[in-house]
Amino acid sequence: MISINLSFKFTQQNIIFVLLVSSCLIMTCVQSAFKPREEKTKCPAVKALRNFDLEKLMGSWYVVQYYASSEEDLSYKCMRLDFSMSTSPLSDNMHVYLNFSYIFSDDPDKERLLGNITWIIPDNSHPAHWIHMEDIYEGVYNTYVLDSDYSSWSLLLHCAEKTGSPRYLSSFIMSRMAKLPNNVVSFLREKLPRYEIDLEYMFNMSQHHCSSPQNELHYATSAHVNNKKHGSRRHPLKHVHH
Repeated sequence: MISINLSFKFTQQNIIFVLLVSSCLIMTCVQSAFKPREEKTKCPAVKALRNFDLEKLMGSWYVVQYYASSEEDLSYKCMRLDFSMSTSPLSDNMHVYLNFSYIFSDDPDKERLLGNITWIIPDNSHPAHWIHMEDIYEGVYNTYVLDSDYSSWSLLLHCAEKTGSPRYLSSFIMSRMAKLPNNVVSFLREKLPRYEIDLEYMFNMSQHHCSSPQNELHYATSAHVNNKKHGSRRHPLKHVHH
Protein backbone atom coordinates (compact mmCIF):
# COMPACT_ATOMS: atom_id res chain seq x y z
CA MET A 1 0.00 0.00 0.00
CA ILE A 2 2.83 2.38 0.83
CA SER A 3 4.53 1.83 -2.49
CA ILE A 4 1.23 2.33 -4.28
CA ASN A 5 0.55 5.59 -2.44
CA LEU A 6 4.06 6.87 -3.11
CA SER A 7 3.75 6.01 -6.77
CA PHE A 8 0.42 7.83 -6.99
CA LYS A 9 1.88 10.88 -5.23
CA PHE A 10 4.84 10.95 -7.57
CA THR A 11 2.54 10.75 -10.56
CA GLN A 12 0.45 13.62 -9.25
CA GLN A 13 3.55 15.77 -8.84
CA ASN A 14 4.60 15.02 -12.40
CA ILE A 15 1.19 15.97 -13.70
CA ILE A 16 1.18 19.22 -11.75
CA PHE A 17 4.69 20.04 -12.99
CA VAL A 18 3.74 19.36 -16.61
CA LEU A 19 0.63 21.52 -16.26
CA LEU A 20 2.64 24.40 -14.79
CA VAL A 21 5.26 24.23 -17.54
CA SER A 22 2.56 24.05 -20.21
CA SER A 23 0.80 27.07 -18.73
CA CYS A 24 4.02 29.08 -18.74
CA LEU A 25 4.71 28.16 -22.35
CA ILE A 26 1.19 29.11 -23.39
CA MET A 27 1.43 32.47 -21.60
CA THR A 28 4.81 33.15 -23.24
CA CYS A 29 3.42 32.40 -26.68
CA VAL A 30 0.38 34.59 -26.09
CA GLN A 31 2.53 37.47 -24.84
CA SER A 32 4.84 37.13 -27.85
CA ALA A 33 1.91 37.08 -30.25
CA PHE A 34 0.44 40.27 -28.82
CA LYS A 35 3.67 42.06 -27.91
CA PRO A 36 3.58 45.62 -29.31
CA ARG A 37 6.31 46.74 -31.66
CA GLU A 38 9.11 48.44 -29.77
CA GLU A 39 9.11 52.22 -30.07
CA LYS A 40 12.72 53.40 -30.15
CA THR A 41 13.75 57.03 -30.32
CA LYS A 42 17.20 56.89 -31.95
CA CYS A 43 17.99 56.05 -35.56
CA PRO A 44 20.32 53.11 -36.24
CA ALA A 45 23.94 53.83 -37.12
CA VAL A 46 24.56 53.70 -40.87
CA LYS A 47 28.04 53.52 -42.38
CA ALA A 48 28.73 55.49 -45.53
CA LEU A 49 28.40 53.42 -48.69
CA ARG A 50 31.79 53.26 -50.39
CA ASN A 51 32.38 54.05 -54.05
CA PHE A 52 28.77 55.10 -54.52
CA ASP A 53 27.91 56.68 -57.89
CA LEU A 54 24.90 58.92 -57.31
CA GLU A 55 24.33 59.64 -60.99
CA LYS A 56 23.86 55.95 -61.78
CA LEU A 57 21.03 55.73 -59.23
CA MET A 58 18.98 58.38 -61.00
CA GLY A 59 15.96 57.53 -63.12
CA SER A 60 12.85 55.40 -62.64
CA TRP A 61 12.32 52.65 -60.09
CA TYR A 62 9.55 50.37 -58.89
CA VAL A 63 9.15 49.85 -55.14
CA VAL A 64 8.79 46.07 -54.75
CA GLN A 65 8.98 45.82 -50.94
CA TYR A 66 8.11 48.45 -48.33
CA TYR A 67 8.54 48.84 -44.58
CA ALA A 68 7.41 51.59 -42.20
CA SER A 69 7.70 51.45 -38.42
CA SER A 70 4.30 53.11 -38.02
CA GLU A 71 2.42 50.56 -40.13
CA GLU A 72 1.39 46.97 -39.46
CA ASP A 73 -0.23 46.51 -42.86
CA LEU A 74 0.47 47.81 -46.35
CA SER A 75 -1.90 50.55 -47.49
CA TYR A 76 -0.32 51.23 -50.89
CA LYS A 77 0.40 49.61 -54.22
CA CYS A 78 1.88 50.56 -57.60
CA MET A 79 4.50 52.83 -56.01
CA ARG A 80 6.91 54.29 -58.55
CA LEU A 81 9.88 56.60 -57.96
CA ASP A 82 11.78 58.83 -60.34
CA PHE A 83 15.05 60.42 -59.14
CA SER A 84 16.99 63.34 -60.59
CA MET A 85 19.86 65.48 -59.32
CA SER A 86 21.42 68.91 -59.73
CA THR A 87 23.86 71.34 -58.17
CA SER A 88 22.33 74.46 -56.65
CA PRO A 89 23.81 77.73 -57.99
CA LEU A 90 23.74 79.04 -54.41
CA SER A 91 25.47 76.03 -52.89
CA ASP A 92 28.20 73.52 -53.62
CA ASN A 93 25.98 70.75 -52.25
CA MET A 94 24.20 68.38 -54.59
CA HIS A 95 20.41 68.12 -54.49
CA VAL A 96 18.35 64.99 -55.11
CA TYR A 97 14.78 65.31 -56.37
CA LEU A 98 12.15 62.61 -56.24
CA ASN A 99 8.82 62.43 -58.06
CA PHE A 100 6.71 59.58 -56.73
CA SER A 101 3.33 58.02 -57.45
CA TYR A 102 1.19 55.41 -55.71
CA ILE A 103 -2.35 54.09 -55.27
CA PHE A 104 -4.16 53.30 -52.04
CA SER A 105 -4.79 49.55 -52.03
CA ASP A 106 -8.41 49.89 -50.95
CA ASP A 107 -9.33 52.51 -53.56
CA PRO A 108 -11.83 50.91 -55.99
CA ASP A 109 -11.16 53.70 -58.51
CA LYS A 110 -7.39 53.01 -58.44
CA GLU A 111 -6.68 56.73 -58.46
CA ARG A 112 -2.97 57.43 -58.86
CA LEU A 113 -1.63 60.03 -56.41
CA LEU A 114 1.46 62.08 -57.14
CA GLY A 115 3.98 64.12 -55.20
CA ASN A 116 7.62 65.11 -54.87
CA ILE A 117 10.37 65.53 -52.33
CA THR A 118 13.81 67.19 -52.24
CA TRP A 119 16.98 66.25 -50.36
CA ILE A 120 20.33 67.98 -49.98
CA ILE A 121 23.58 66.04 -49.71
CA PRO A 122 25.32 67.55 -46.66
CA ASP A 123 28.72 66.08 -47.51
CA ASN A 124 29.59 65.56 -51.18
CA SER A 125 32.16 62.96 -50.18
CA HIS A 126 29.28 60.81 -48.88
CA PRO A 127 26.68 61.01 -51.66
CA ALA A 128 24.68 58.06 -50.30
CA HIS A 129 23.40 60.16 -47.36
CA TRP A 130 20.71 62.75 -48.03
CA ILE A 131 18.96 65.21 -45.69
CA HIS A 132 15.32 66.03 -46.27
CA MET A 133 14.47 69.67 -47.01
CA GLU A 134 10.69 70.25 -46.97
CA ASP A 135 8.92 70.80 -43.64
CA ILE A 136 5.66 69.43 -44.99
CA TYR A 137 7.05 65.89 -44.76
CA GLU A 138 7.75 66.26 -41.06
CA GLY A 139 10.07 63.57 -39.82
CA VAL A 140 11.73 62.21 -42.96
CA TYR A 141 15.04 63.88 -42.26
CA ASN A 142 17.66 61.34 -43.35
CA THR A 143 17.77 58.98 -46.29
CA TYR A 144 20.54 56.46 -46.88
CA VAL A 145 21.30 54.37 -49.94
CA LEU A 146 22.32 51.12 -48.28
CA ASP A 147 23.28 49.31 -51.46
CA SER A 148 22.68 49.33 -55.22
CA ASP A 149 23.85 47.70 -58.41
CA TYR A 150 22.27 50.67 -60.28
CA SER A 151 20.99 48.60 -63.22
CA SER A 152 18.45 46.36 -61.46
CA TRP A 153 18.07 46.90 -57.68
CA SER A 154 18.61 49.40 -54.86
CA LEU A 155 17.98 49.49 -51.12
CA LEU A 156 16.97 52.70 -49.31
CA LEU A 157 16.54 53.52 -45.62
CA HIS A 158 14.69 56.56 -44.22
CA CYS A 159 14.91 57.55 -40.57
CA ALA A 160 13.72 60.54 -38.56
CA GLU A 161 14.21 61.55 -34.94
CA LYS A 162 12.37 64.11 -32.86
CA THR A 163 12.82 64.75 -29.14
CA GLY A 164 10.05 63.18 -27.11
CA SER A 165 8.71 61.08 -29.99
CA PRO A 166 9.38 57.57 -31.29
CA ARG A 167 11.64 57.56 -34.33
CA TYR A 168 10.20 56.94 -37.79
CA LEU A 169 11.97 54.22 -39.77
CA SER A 170 11.13 53.08 -43.28
CA SER A 171 12.80 51.18 -46.09
CA PHE A 172 12.29 50.51 -49.81
CA ILE A 173 13.55 47.64 -51.92
CA MET A 174 13.56 49.09 -55.43
CA SER A 175 13.79 47.52 -58.86
CA ARG A 176 14.21 48.84 -62.40
CA MET A 177 11.58 46.27 -63.44
CA ALA A 178 8.19 45.54 -61.88
CA LYS A 179 9.55 42.40 -60.21
CA LEU A 180 12.84 41.21 -58.73
CA PRO A 181 13.98 37.57 -58.59
CA ASN A 182 13.28 35.96 -55.21
CA ASN A 183 16.98 35.35 -54.52
CA VAL A 184 17.75 39.06 -54.99
CA VAL A 185 14.88 40.07 -52.70
CA SER A 186 16.15 37.63 -50.05
CA PHE A 187 19.69 39.00 -50.42
CA LEU A 188 18.48 42.56 -49.84
CA ARG A 189 16.14 41.65 -46.98
CA GLU A 190 19.05 40.02 -45.15
CA LYS A 191 20.79 43.40 -44.99
CA LEU A 192 17.95 45.09 -43.08
CA PRO A 193 17.87 43.57 -39.56
CA ARG A 194 21.20 45.24 -38.73
CA TYR A 195 19.34 48.54 -39.19
CA GLU A 196 16.60 47.37 -36.80
CA ILE A 197 14.08 46.65 -39.56
CA ASP A 198 11.52 44.05 -38.49
CA LEU A 199 11.19 41.81 -41.56
CA GLU A 200 7.79 40.61 -40.38
CA TYR A 201 6.49 44.02 -41.46
CA MET A 202 8.49 44.28 -44.70
CA PHE A 203 5.67 43.85 -47.21
CA ASN A 204 5.51 43.07 -50.91
CA MET A 205 4.41 46.06 -52.95
CA SER A 206 2.01 45.01 -55.71
CA GLN A 207 2.78 46.43 -59.14
CA HIS A 208 -0.24 44.83 -60.82
CA HIS A 209 -3.34 46.58 -62.21
CA CYS A 210 -1.63 49.98 -62.24
CA SER A 211 -2.36 52.82 -64.63
CA SER A 212 -0.32 53.30 -67.78
CA PRO A 213 3.31 54.50 -67.43
CA GLN A 214 2.46 57.66 -69.41
CA ASN A 215 0.39 58.92 -66.49
CA GLU A 216 3.45 58.83 -64.25
CA LEU A 217 5.08 61.69 -66.18
CA HIS A 218 2.57 64.24 -64.86
CA TYR A 219 3.78 64.91 -61.34
CA ALA A 220 2.55 67.45 -58.85
CA THR A 221 4.55 70.67 -58.80
CA SER A 222 4.08 71.04 -55.05
CA ALA A 223 5.52 68.87 -52.31
CA HIS A 224 1.97 68.53 -51.01
CA VAL A 225 -0.23 65.85 -52.56
CA ASN A 226 -3.45 67.79 -53.03
CA ASN A 227 -6.41 65.43 -53.35
CA LYS A 228 -9.84 65.90 -51.77
CA LYS A 229 -10.70 62.21 -51.82
CA HIS A 230 -7.56 61.14 -49.91
CA GLY A 231 -6.68 64.46 -48.27
CA SER A 232 -6.83 63.10 -44.72
CA ARG A 233 -4.77 59.98 -45.45
CA ARG A 234 -1.02 59.89 -44.93
CA HIS A 235 1.10 59.15 -47.98
CA PRO A 236 4.12 56.81 -47.81
CA LEU A 237 6.78 59.52 -47.48
CA LYS A 238 5.09 61.52 -44.74
CA HIS A 239 5.22 60.98 -41.00
CA VAL A 240 4.03 63.51 -38.44
CA HIS A 241 5.52 63.14 -34.96
CA HIS A 242 3.07 63.36 -32.07
